[in-house]
Amino acid sequence: MRHQKEGRKFGREKGHRDALLKNLVRSLVDHERITTTLAKAKEMRSLTDRIITYGKNGTVHHRRMAFRYLGNRDLVKKVFDVYAPRYKEREGGYTRIYKKGYRRGDCAPMAIIEFVDRETKEEVAK
Repeated sequence: MRHQKEGRKFGREKGHRDALLKNLVRSLVDHERITTTLAKAKEMRSLTDRIITYGKNGTVHHRRMAFRYLGNRDLVKKVFDVYAPRYKEREGGYTRIYKKGYRRGDCAPMAIIEFVDRETKEEVAK
């Protein structure tokens, strides 16, 4: 029985699963909005919130922890300089998930995950 077990396995081994989630978080931090399956979006939500919380703390230790997960200095800089000030008053819940329908090939439920309070192209144009 899987009582009190946390996390989804996605039919992958641990290393493959970790690489998948890291790449999804990197893409979300880079693009602010991505489309993926609903299960993957729900799983990466907590990881993304943790990275944003590192940015809000702002210490060198937290910067190194974010780099260990993101693996890119530009993304770490974006987290600490863009996202952390944007969410300084928010206590959590930095992402939002929209259900999008079903994928045509295998009928997997799809979702859009994005950051809350993100600027749209119309707002930037004003």
